[in-house]
Amino acid sequence: MPDLIIESQKPPVGQASVTSPWDGREIDEVALAGAEHVEDALAAAYALFRDRTQWLSVARRVDILQKAADLVESRLEELSVLAASEGGKPYTDSRVEVIRAIDGLKLCAETLRGDSGEVIPIATTPATEGRIAITHKEPVGVVVAVSAFNHPLNLIVHQVGPAVASGCPVIVKPAADTPLSCLALVRILHEAGLPREWCQAMVTENNDVATQLVTDRRVGFFSFIGSARVGWMLRSRLAPGTRCALEHGGAAPLILAPPYDFDAAVAAVNKGGFYHAGQVCVSVQRVFAVGEDAQRFAGALAKSAAALTVGPPEDPDTDVGPLIRPAELERVADWVEQAITAGAKCVTGGKKISACAYEPTVLLNPPQDARVSCEEIFGPVVCVYRCDNIDEAIDQANALPVAFQAAVFTDDIDTALDISRRLDASAVMINDHTAFRDDVMPFAGLRESGLGIGGIPYTMHDMQIDRLTVIKSAGIKR
Repeated sequence: MPDLIIESQKPPVGQASVTSPWDGREIDEVALAGAEHVEDALAAAYALFRDRTQWLSVARRVDILQKAADLVESRLEELSVLAASEGGKPYTDSRVEVIRAIDGLKLCAETLRGDSGEVIPIATTPATEGRIAITHKEPVGVVVAVSAFNHPLNLIVHQVGPAVASGCPVIVKPAADTPLSCLALVRILHEAGLPREWCQAMVTENNDVATQLVTDRRVGFFSFIGSARVGWMLRSRLAPGTRCALEHGGAAPLILAPPYDFDAAVAAVNKGGFYHAGQVCVSVQRVFAVGEDAQRFAGALAKSAAALTVGPPEDPDTDVGPLIRPAELERVADWVEQAITAGAKCVTGGKKISACAYEPTVLLNPPQDARVSCEEIFGPVVCVYRCDNIDEAIDQANALPVAFQAAVFTDDIDTALDISRRLDASAVMINDHTAFRDDVMPFAGLRESGLGIGGIPYTMHDMQIDRLTVIKSAGIKR
């Protein structure tokens, strides 16, 4: 049973079973932290931050991150199977996730190597002559990271990696469904030379203990990936002065604007909509097409969706794995049934395969007020809508209080740029699906979809302050 990775000598308050979302078998058990463990962890992290003599040099942080990347690479197969087993993402995609995690750790080191301050242009008036002003980067404080289940290794890299690179002590709470990949990464960082107290990890016994961790006044930065309901609630309870970044979900729109490559669009939506059973915050959810093109596209997408293999995530031949919990499967099934009852046509899917798996589903023209149309599905369901024209498609795409990534397929560059400009989104993919991401990109939910900018370089920026030094000297002349 993995122990608590925190600076506390107190025994765990209990243990929890980590089970496979595919068949419910127990994979492992994890220790649970209580209120006293949270206090010990925060006290250790805050004392470390307040004692500048213990801060890690840039050179040492670079070395730790590079060694950690090498260690992850050496355990690629082990970590891929672990992530697939606990999270349900198929092995092939979990392997890609681990490769991304390796690149993410390297990107943290590379960004840190070029992380410079600047010279501020003062001495431009008689009152400021004889002075020079320069900035350099310093850590913002203790980072508390709360993560989600759907990318159990790479999300931790996106939260913990920048904290280590920025010189911040970090305490991470992984999702209770998928803690094992997180604990494995934290141990790898320690093995790479990061002192244990600089990165602590815990699974809390309940939400009250987690809230205690997040809202403590010693927290300098709060990083959250998860549901909007929880994220905005926790933000409202942060201590004065705590910075934060929230990454929630959306209901990503994709617009088909003729002329476009029909086959390429079908393949892209098939991947972007059903990847990880749709459990991705920027998964393709709503596809808007003009006139009869909607029915044609829905039919072709349904054919490709029906050909996907739904199975155990550890199997290399599996395309779509399970939903994370049976309750989520029941929710998705209920939403689909509501939409069909209200008039949507189920072109393919719409049925439970087991207690954990749901058929890849394509719905045609669900009502705009159906839950599948106006809330994040987070399941293997793609909705296709017929619109009279592109203006109507854009209006419907922009009709929700969430906004994250969007996409447009078209061969006309003027149309592509016009639609891209008019869509409510932080990023628009042209001739690609909405779930495309490179870890160097800015990644940000707008409105109810989040706060702040993700992406490793941007997260590092948020986790640092610009420390200004002004030097007055008779030897300074301009």
